[in-house]
Amino acid sequence: MSGSVTVRVLRRLQGLRTGPVRGPAGLRAVPGRFLSSGGAMNVFNRDMKKRQKQRVAALKDGHQYDYLRNEVGSRVADRVYDIARTFPLALDIGGGKSHIAEHLNKDVVQSLVLTDVSQQNLKQCRQTEIPTRCIVVDEEFLPFKENTFDLVGSPESHSPAVCAQIQQVLKPDGVFIGAMVGGETLYELRCSLQLAESEREGGFSAHISPFTAVTDLGNLLGGAGFSMLTVDVDEVQVHYPGMMEVMTDLQGMGESNCAWNRRSLLHRDTMLAAAAVYREMYGNQDGSVPATFEILYMIGWKPHESQAKPAKRGSATASFGDLSKISRPTNAGNETEN
Repeated sequence: MSGSVTVRVLRRLQGLRTGPVRGPAGLRAVPGRFLSSGGAMNVFNRDMKKRQKQRVAALKDGHQYDYLRNEVGSRVADRVYDIARTFPLALDIGGGKSHIAEHLNKDVVQSLVLTDVSQQNLKQCRQTEIPTRCIVVDEEFLPFKENTFDLVGSPESHSPAVCAQIQQVLKPDGVFIGAMVGGETLYELRCSLQLAESEREGGFSAHISPFTAVTDLGNLLGGAGFSMLTVDVDEVQVHYPGMMEVMTDLQGMGESNCAWNRRSLLHRDTMLAAAAVYREMYGNQDGSVPATFEILYMIGWKPHESQAKPAKRGSATASFGDLSKISRPTNAGNETEN
């Protein structure tokens, strides 16, 4: 795509305006889309997500699409090692092929329950030295008793309801270590599709699932009842021959868009234009194109009386305004005699 076309597309996007947002009184009853009693919108089609995972699990070459989950699983395992304790019983939610467990040992986790929505994924789980029990479970409905696990790990995104269930199945002073894709994930692909679709079709639709912003994780964990929260962000950048390969691998990972408001049809002309925009705006000198995955890591603890607690408001004995008055200690070893 020429530079003049790109400039024209950008000007066109600047002229777009967002229409008025109607509150609950103006919502129409649409099958599959509803507001729960807590006011949370059902954004994703969970049946479609299950079908995507089942289809991917049946692929004969499905292992070649596991590279991102393996990388994220290893980084979640690193955070488990950072905690200086042994976990007698751990739960891995959604890690059907042992993406986290394969990086751990029985000195850290003595026993593991591995769950996934796909039976085929569990059959393909990699053998580890940790005694493991595999169970087919929908993460939206955890079938475990309260105060069961010392550690819960997950490389998947979860809703507030699932986080609340995770908090319940943890023992007091148990820890949840999770990872999910952040809001800046695949910004190259998203921008390229929007530019091309706006130019070719006069507007754009959502072709990539919405992701979680890092600023929302504190509310997500805090609302579920976790304490001593830790959140950090990492980026994984993968290079592909072109945009089509990016989309092929996303489909192979089972990460195609499953939002209710998705548009299933994308015209061939728009696809070709998007590929040209992608290469023009983000392409490398060697002809490849990058795809950026923002990974959000979170750690939350189930409250326990032994945990450190913040001091009471107003209990400070010094003011920040007095810090400048504190004299610096002198280093006698650096003084020289005249």
